[in-house]
Amino acid sequence: MTCHKHKGETAVEAEGISVRLGGKLVLKSIDLCIHKGEAIALIGPNGAGKTTLLKALLGLLPLETGRVSILGAKSASDVANRIGYVPQRLFADPSFALSVREFLALNQKGVVWPWFSRKKVDLVLEKIAEEIGISGLLSRAVSELSGGQFQRVMIAFALLKEPEILFMDEPTSGVDAPGEESFYAMVGEIHRKRHLTVVLVSHDLSMVYKHASRVYALNREICCQGVPEEILKGENLERIFGQELSCYHHHHCHGEKSIESEERKKGGQEVC
Repeated sequence: MTCHKHKGETAVEAEGISVRLGGKLVLKSIDLCIHKGEAIALIGPNGAGKTTLLKALLGLLPLETGRVSILGAKSASDVANRIGYVPQRLFADPSFALSVREFLALNQKGVVWPWFSRKKVDLVLEKIAEEIGISGLLSRAVSELSGGQFQRVMIAFALLKEPEILFMDEPTSGVDAPGEESFYAMVGEIHRKRHLTVVLVSHDLSMVYKHASRVYALNREICCQGVPEEILKGENLERIFGQELSCYHHHHCHGEKSIESEERKKGGQEVC
């Protein structure tokens, strides 16, 4: 697969990548191309290999076949300071004694821990805390945060190095249902204001429809890819999710109706 240069500078390119875990082929011949500034969503049923693909792109899992190029480098480790990563379902140990302010300072450029002055740290942290909506949490112990609060802190942590690309694996895991929309709105605002490339794994199809510029549907291999209004149609979703589709309709009932309504208006082209 070759990225189309006329669409913009390439951020991530994968060609023919396969991954085997425990003797089982979990990803097969994956091709994808992500251009700088895009917001890409990876969707698919449980066990489809979405988290595995994210880790393979980041060089956290070995490839059986294929190659990955990220920000012009052959390995993510070569451009690690330009990449932000928020993994799935992290939990702080109850014995973890650092405050949010102290935790974020660990990833702040130029900080010599623990002797750096709190005033200098706060000059940087307060700005990003306001952007992410965690200003009121800076003095709280990390171990006391709710799942949603901790996810926001992890995004702030990733952004402190001012990355060019942000990878997020199920960023709303641990976020309650009422908070999902505001959480994705915040991620969308970060994407626009910082001109970031965003790659996220998500089960929330209604939020993918609103905020992703392009979608890759995955079930061990790429089923289809395109803009949300092309991919998130009833017949395509049935092919992608199969018997699991009912649980997606149940959890995102309002969003699915909205998607189908929009499709009737737009008559998007099927690409699966």
